[in-house]
Amino acid sequence: MPVPVSLHRTTGKASFDDIYDRPDPSDYYSRLFELDYRIPELAKPHFERLIADYRTAAGAAPTVLDIGCSYGVNAALLRFDTTVGHLAEHYRGGDTAARIARDRARLAARDRQPNVRFVGMDASAPALAYASASGLLHDVVHADLESGEPTEAQRQVLGSADLVVSTGCIGYVTDRTLLRVVHAHGQRLPWMAHFVLRMYDYEPIARSLGELGYRTERVPGTFRQRRFASSAERSKVLNTLSAKGIDSSGVEQDGWLHAQLYLSLPEPQV
Repeated sequence: MPVPVSLHRTTGKASFDDIYDRPDPSDYYSRLFELDYRIPELAKPHFERLIADYRTAAGAAPTVLDIGCSYGVNAALLRFDTTVGHLAEHYRGGDTAARIARDRARLAARDRQPNVRFVGMDASAPALAYASASGLLHDVVHADLESGEPTEAQRQVLGSADLVVSTGCIGYVTDRTLLRVVHAHGQRLPWMAHFVLRMYDYEPIARSLGELGYRTERVPGTFRQRRFASSAERSKVLNTLSAKGIDSSGVEQDGWLHAQLYLSLPEPQV
């Protein structure tokens, strides 16, 4: 029996809040696998390339901050070198304690990014608690920076980031959050890579970051995020795109949400 899906009032995008407050990610991966959720897999090679480029430029592995990390999904794909489908299978069976033990054992046996420090920020305390307990994330920040400044302790964690990434939170968070992350350090600008659904405009963020010394480029093409969760979601999202003057033919009209990748990197110092 299909699970009822609530839609965002403005954009019509489906809400999955009910699977972000569980003690472990079994329902998260099960539900999203059913919708062919694949944006973290498509993002993975781009993040790997940025990690390698940063290592070359700085001479050390970066600290990666994942905004809207949920249960540490991007860290899981990068560190386990896996897919959403395999994770859906990995998290079947056992209770939360058993799933934590499996993750920790898997990381101990083969961590594909052993020198990279992964930090996550999210509004879901249960998701962050799991990602921390399992070892997928080395540190976490439970905060909503749209509504307020980080605490001093949170500022120290956010300020340690060398590379800031996201695969779906832009639109829920704005330049307000990203600027607070940048200002957490105050003396240098972290690299940024954000996958942004086409219904959301990254230009205001790019302008705000540009005032701080960033140059933003969009990677050509689009990336399928997941299939629409319902015909109602498809209809509302297509209407949202049309109202914004965005042509969805051959893109969202094929039944998938599509994202674009924006790289915001500090302008070279001369």
